[in-house]
Amino acid sequence: MQSSPDRHEYPAHWEADVVLRDGGTARIRPITVDDAERLVSFYEQVSDESKYYRFFAPYPRLSAKDVHRFTHHDFVDRVGLAATVGGEFIATVRYDRIGTDGLPASAPADEAEVAFLVQDAHQGRGVASALLEHIGAVARERDIRRFAAEVLPANNKMIKVFTDAGYTQKRSFEDGVVRLEFDLEPTDRSLAVQYAREQRAEARSVQRLLTPGSVAVIGVGRTPGGVGRSIFDNIRDAGFTGRLYAVNSAFPDKELDGIPAYRSVRDIEGPVDLAVVAVPAEHVPQVVTECGEHGVQGLVVISAGYAESGPEGRERQRELVRHARAYGMRIIGPNAFGIINTNPGVRLNASLANETPRPGRIGLFAQSGAIGIALLSRLHRRGGGVTGVTGVSTFVSSGNRADVSGNDVLQYWYDDPDTDVALMYLESIGNPRKFTRLARRTAAVKPLVVVQSAGAAPQGHAVQATRLPHSTVSALLGQAGVIRVNTITELVDTGLLLARQPLPDGARVAILGNSESLGLLTYDACLSEGLRPLTPLDLTTAASPADFHRALSRALADDTCDAVVVTAIPAVGEGSAGDAALAEALSSAAEQVPGKPVLVVHVELGGLAEALSAATSTAPQAAVPSASHPFRALDRLAAKAPEEAPRNCSRLIPAYPAAERAVRALGEAVKYAQWRRDAAEPGKVPEYEDIDERGAAELIDGLLSRGQGLTLGTDETCELLGKYGVQVHRALPAPTPDGAVAAAHALGYPVALKATAPHLRHRADLGGVRLDLADEEQLRRAYAELTELFGAPEELRPVVQRMAPRGVDTVVRAVIDPAAGAVLSFGLAGAASQLLGDVAHRLIPVTDREATSLVRSIRTAPLLFGWRGSAPVDTAALEELLLRVSRLVDDHPEVVAVTLEPVVVAPHGLSVLGASVRLAPPPARDDLGPRTLPAY
Repeated sequence: MQSSPDRHEYPAHWEADVVLRDGGTARIRPITVDDAERLVSFYEQVSDESKYYRFFAPYPRLSAKDVHRFTHHDFVDRVGLAATVGGEFIATVRYDRIGTDGLPASAPADEAEVAFLVQDAHQGRGVASALLEHIGAVARERDIRRFAAEVLPANNKMIKVFTDAGYTQKRSFEDGVVRLEFDLEPTDRSLAVQYAREQRAEARSVQRLLTPGSVAVIGVGRTPGGVGRSIFDNIRDAGFTGRLYAVNSAFPDKELDGIPAYRSVRDIEGPVDLAVVAVPAEHVPQVVTECGEHGVQGLVVISAGYAESGPEGRERQRELVRHARAYGMRIIGPNAFGIINTNPGVRLNASLANETPRPGRIGLFAQSGAIGIALLSRLHRRGGGVTGVTGVSTFVSSGNRADVSGNDVLQYWYDDPDTDVALMYLESIGNPRKFTRLARRTAAVKPLVVVQSAGAAPQGHAVQATRLPHSTVSALLGQAGVIRVNTITELVDTGLLLARQPLPDGARVAILGNSESLGLLTYDACLSEGLRPLTPLDLTTAASPADFHRALSRALADDTCDAVVVTAIPAVGEGSAGDAALAEALSSAAEQVPGKPVLVVHVELGGLAEALSAATSTAPQAAVPSASHPFRALDRLAAKAPEEAPRNCSRLIPAYPAAERAVRALGEAVKYAQWRRDAAEPGKVPEYEDIDERGAAELIDGLLSRGQGLTLGTDETCELLGKYGVQVHRALPAPTPDGAVAAAHALGYPVALKATAPHLRHRADLGGVRLDLADEEQLRRAYAELTELFGAPEELRPVVQRMAPRGVDTVVRAVIDPAAGAVLSFGLAGAASQLLGDVAHRLIPVTDREATSLVRSIRTAPLLFGWRGSAPVDTAALEELLLRVSRLVDDHPEVVAVTLEPVVVAPHGLSVLGASVRLAPPPARDDLGPRTLPAY
């Protein structure tokens, strides 16, 4: 690496793995003096046309002076980055800082010329766009604010790279050259472009894994049994539509059960899109090398013995990821259960599940193989537990999720036409900030239901440390539209409802059935879930299917009802024929009003649940039933091949064995539907004319010049908050009684006397605060009482503060969490927040709608709105304060913590009586930075 004394230290944090437009990966890193041979080799593989576009003249080869110039950088004024695959350059970009005269310059000059060169074989993969994001982030880090580029008019591809980036730019034409100048400050459009590219690239990388044209299973045994052979058999038996190969270094033959067999992937003549690796961990590196050299696009590593096994395994896992990414391959695993795609054009079961699930509209993701088996089994069963048949579109079990994670699968599901509902079991979230962003976007178009483990992350998972409690992270996910449930049973319950029923327009629930007791249980369950149940309609035990049909039709036609729960108990002497008739009656009634969800609660009615599935499911069955089956006619209708079954041609009515389970699923659907309606009008981050953003930035820069991180003093805190329109009541120190009197005269009576020692601060219940002191006599008496009770002034640290109007004491906090990002919190001061944990949270930046909901989200919110005859307080002023604090933290990432306590909210206005602010240098990379894969 660079070693000359005039060079800056090699910036290792600029290294990054990125996903390209076609789903492959590349590594971006700084160019160093050691790259001379790579640079020459790279240039020799670039076409003459591309060289001409780069240098505006024929330039067949690089001179020694050129090579020196392009490999020697100071990493400040001259920077070069390369995109590499397999250790070789496929593209380069560099910038040179220039002054106003266009000549080389140093800081404070804030403009640089930028130029790219992409190998022809890799053009069209989005390499230049990824390099522009990264070189732009590097430039901002080095205080360069603007790029300039000169491009020949015929070089449309490169002009498009610049113009599509979304930055604010201007274009000019002079002397036959197009000159582009653009600011590097991220804009809403540039971020939207970046996120859209990220989504397309990561979705494509998962699509390549789930829709391969050819699969090689490496580690297939010659006899049945064993992991590799089981997966091989499952792929073959599922009817995989592509080419399948068996690989084992010990194979003596060219075939295995009629399937081509090879000793190595290298021996396969055609391309291999996906390799399933099931060999001992010590042999995996050789397999990865062979796959990379053969051009395999992705790996599913079933092999264990990695991070889940301890420190040595963790390092083995890191090396596996680095090794695979060097060849542009993505990995599911290691220690994975496998993947499934039921699309009739693919029919891939590259997993340890012996039975391929029915095709359907539900996407499943599980980090745990055991949970994955449980999910597949529950969705596949027709009887017991949650009944009713629906199917799976895709299934991914990520194991240690060393590379491909739930975030990547969300990117794929977002616009996957085969997936209507996403179900996820997450033992850990590697990047909560990104997951929240992706979840919010996905939930806006299709439901996302998540079970998140509350325990420690499994040993094999790399997880960012977070200071936020699990409940807070869960609440933040809920605000992003994630449907949070607690168990696998609830996950399936909710998923089945959302997969085949419309979202309810509100919380009004009609209840009807042939059991008064079951109806009352359902009514109580609705109240517990915050729903608004109507009086249950008892059809009596004598009700016929026709009675159910009429009652359900009337309920669905009633404008005062948003959803219907049907309760049913078995009639004496009725068999399967009665079940089928009731199922058909309910299904036909539901079809008449397709805009309202219908659920069934049954008691020991396996036949009804099965009949409901048969009467309404479009999911294909394993086989057409025999003529003797009691529901043969209905089942034959349901047994259409998937390609024959039109999407949503009929409604599956999910059946539940308990009222609580049905109503809980309905309650989640109601909350999600309300979130969707709210998300359609997301609110805005207001602008305040009195905010001095530039002045705050200058103050922060000056304060941070003193050290790496510091908690501000009282005067500095008040000054910084004042830049954002947050005024803090001054508190003057009172080290002696005379000092207290002098402070009171300066502030004006009435005043408060407070002890600020750590054990007494914000603890009025301990007697460390005296309020409404109207004159000097009362102040001196209060001072004497405090020192007599708690000790010398040096221990108490007393202060005097002017009295604020009476109101409700609240607390406002903002913190930068390393995993979740910037979070704004609000609660009532004292026991409500400290003892009961009654605190609400929102991700920063907070919109006006979110500020309004934040104030109303805590359980003790009624105290702000006139509870039990008290005067309502000024919540509008409180919401404005929340928005101003949010703006401060969002505008200045150096502000890593803000606490306002107490904030006394009065009927008119509010008073901030205490405040603290902590500053720290901003991270080198943040969520506004360039696209990167997790580092290994």
